[in-house]
Amino acid sequence: MKSENYLQINKQTWNNKVAIHIDSDFYEQEQFLNGKITLPQTDLEALGDVTGKRILHLQCHFGQDSLSLARLGAKVTGIDFSEEAIAKAKALNEKLHLNAKFICCDVYDTLQHITEKYDIVYTSYGTIGWLPDLDKWASVIAGALKPNGKLVFFEFHPVVWMYDNDFNEVYYNYFKSEPIYEEETGTYADRNVENEYQTITWNHSLSEVFQSLIKHNISIKNFQEFDYSNYNCFSHTEEFVPGKFRIQKFGNKIPMMYGIVGKLEN
Repeated sequence: MKSENYLQINKQTWNNKVAIHIDSDFYEQEQFLNGKITLPQTDLEALGDVTGKRILHLQCHFGQDSLSLARLGAKVTGIDFSEEAIAKAKALNEKLHLNAKFICCDVYDTLQHITEKYDIVYTSYGTIGWLPDLDKWASVIAGALKPNGKLVFFEFHPVVWMYDNDFNEVYYNYFKSEPIYEEETGTYADRNVENEYQTITWNHSLSEVFQSLIKHNISIKNFQEFDYSNYNCFSHTEEFVPGKFRIQKFGNKIPMMYGIVGKLEN
């Protein structure tokens, strides 16, 4: 079963993507190096004032958002399973003279690599689809937070993942079922690159997300759905206002992302 090797297959894919992503227009690396805060406004509003806050950033890729939080005064620890991504994040941290910390590990193993509790756990956009078990994910979040600590979680809406890549038909199950195995070329950051990738992912319904968090004593304090994406990472999009993207033929008729703010109850 290929799904048994999902971690190895996906890690190789993400290791291969790092150099491509850094050089892509999508990530605007030059602007970031010159001081741009890369987190979207939706996320910044949910996070609030992060000055002096200890933040654990799960699945941080090569660290732009983690380092942006450090620029805003947070004490950040970024986690990612890609050795290439974490190596680049550490190099950027040193280059920018920031004080973020980066750890390379499977997100499920996070608690084995940290020794402190955090004010905020932050994770965003294209993260949980790589994870087969949200119960384990939520247990990591609960285990990492201080009492009354805050979860800030933004993700693409599961309705978006039901469609094929060209949004011609409903192709996948809204609810988690069999692993989704795909072979593709290109990446959301550069569709013209000729690298071939294999991925294994899972769809997760909103109810699955909510129940996993509630089970681990994380109460939902705020939930929002958005009829746009903060990122131009899908096919056949239109930018209807600066920085907000929709699938052109759907307009505002489908949800494209959602945000959850939770609190770890005592």
